[in-house]
Amino acid sequence: MVDTLMMLASIVGPLTLAIVEIVHPHAHDLFDVDLTRWMAVHYAQIVLFPLAAWSQAMLIRGERGYAAAISRMSMFVFAVTYVAFDTAAGVVTGVLVRSALASGSPEAWRSPVLAIWNHPIVGGSSDGAPALAVIGTLAWLLGTLCSAFVIRRARHSWGPIVLLVISAFGLFVFRTHAWPGGPITFGSLGLAVGLVELERRRSGLEVETAHPQPGWRHSQRSSVC
Repeated sequence: MVDTLMMLASIVGPLTLAIVEIVHPHAHDLFDVDLTRWMAVHYAQIVLFPLAAWSQAMLIRGERGYAAAISRMSMFVFAVTYVAFDTAAGVVTGVLVRSALASGSPEAWRSPVLAIWNHPIVGGSSDGAPALAVIGTLAWLLGTLCSAFVIRRARHSWGPIVLLVISAFGLFVFRTHAWPGGPITFGSLGLAVGLVELERRRSGLEVETAHPQPGWRHSQRSSVC
């Protein structure tokens, strides 16, 4: 039961994040965003980013070797850096903008808000490349490619491999976790995890059918008698 719940969480987590990223506002001007949606999305991401990293660790559970170790370490780096980045660039800026709008003189707050938004380490400006976002993106790229290698080495089909490669490059190519980068990245991961788990269950059923438990034949004979 616990294993089933963990397996479902590893699929539902990244798929939920993909849906959240579809409604992630694109901030052309922070003072014009839908603050209710902005705050809801960024609060949810504090939980969902680490859950996506955990899902990838679950994907290669039980696997050994350098590639598996690199993937796990990369997912840890992604979770830490992306939560730190998103808390500052999303939650903190949202709180400040809300206070600015409530103050009656929002323009007086614009400079402090933009000081965070344009910060070279924790900022969220689409014009720059904040360090934490870059580190997290590269960690996701490396870790997911390593996961794809591990899954292929375990002789899974090409379906989840292709999905993992797509997931690996989603954030890197689109340079955003909002639409389209985020939904592609985390949606592909959720589908890949689901396919791998399905193949594992099918493989387990085939093994069980080919090698039934010793007491199975005896119980069948007893029921006939």
